[in-house]
Amino acid sequence: MTQELSDIRNSITEGRYTHALAIVDQLERIGKKVIMRQIKSFLKVRLIHLIKNQIE
Repeated sequence: MTQELSDIRNSITEGRYTHALAIVDQLERIGKKVIMRQIKSFLKVRLIHLIKNQIE
């Protein structure tokens, strides 16, 4: 993440705004994937807990 921020800073200072925006878009996609992965993991744990409660 630190490298990407450095790349964005350099791109902006050099006037390569399209490149900077491309990096931002990439970081957004990665962030959304991480959030979805966390939600799926949480839902799996909740589902397992509910199944255990039903069995007991």
